[in-house]
Amino acid sequence: MRCNNFAILGPRDSRPLMKPWFVVLPLVAACLVSPSAAAQMPTRDVYVGVVDGKGAPVTDLTAADFSVREDGVAREVLKAAPATEPMQIAVLVDDSQAATDEIQMMRDGLTRFVDALRGKAEIALITFGERPTLLVDYTADPAKLKQGIGRVFARSGAGAYFLEAVVEASRGFEKREAKRPVMVALMTEGLEFSTLYYQRVLEALEKSRAALHVLTMTGVTAASTDEVRNRNILVAEGTERTGGRRDQILAPSGIPDRMQQLADELIHQYVVTYARPETLIPPEKNDVTVKRPGVTTRARTRTAGRS
Repeated sequence: MRCNNFAILGPRDSRPLMKPWFVVLPLVAACLVSPSAAAQMPTRDVYVGVVDGKGAPVTDLTAADFSVREDGVAREVLKAAPATEPMQIAVLVDDSQAATDEIQMMRDGLTRFVDALRGKAEIALITFGERPTLLVDYTADPAKLKQGIGRVFARSGAGAYFLEAVVEASRGFEKREAKRPVMVALMTEGLEFSTLYYQRVLEALEKSRAALHVLTMTGVTAASTDEVRNRNILVAEGTERTGGRRDQILAPSGIPDRMQQLADELIHQYVVTYARPETLIPPEKNDVTVKRPGVTTRARTRTAGRS
């Protein structure tokens, strides 16, 4: 836009035909704003995991490979870089009776997870058979975590209280003001005794800003009770909204490899920075994609503007 002339010539002579003041003033204001100031606007960061068809992390992407839309509106991607902020990870472990046959493989998987994340995260171990129980508080010490893993045993006659565990872990993240909270659940499809409604749990999870990842051992399937239905909805919607993965593990022997795979994905996440103009009503939905074919992208689908 040229800013040195706000008049246009009349059709029959050379006398300028002045524009009305209510047209001119906005143009004047626009010209007084420097290009650098006009280019500045608030930015948002989103953590993104990208894996190939075999589940291995994709590590060679740049900002040009990412696309971000909020409520369907394209946003300018400014930067994409490896995420280096240390993670705070709450690992929720099912030690109800339904996990009896999987306990040893669960321990092996937890050990590999802890080893892979050495120096990159503080991890807490929380079991939720019978009731949510803190086995090991947040620590980066592998020795303390492995001692806790060795104390994971199935509780005879106990059902699971997964929804309560998610709420308690979410509140813990809020109290700690966690910068990069992650929740990992290693669970069975056994009896669920939680009486919480899934929507209340989702609200607590989203308020904590944690990403929920769920690895479920199939085999023991509980009856379709209200408690089980609430759990299943939470797992489906919680992972999708927060950018987590949702895996079904057919055999206990597959647990260690899946835990290793999850650790690798977390370690190789990107932090994608994009521009978001100020709006009276913050956007609700977020869609992050990668232009490269054959990859899977995981990121929050609810923006930071809404809880």
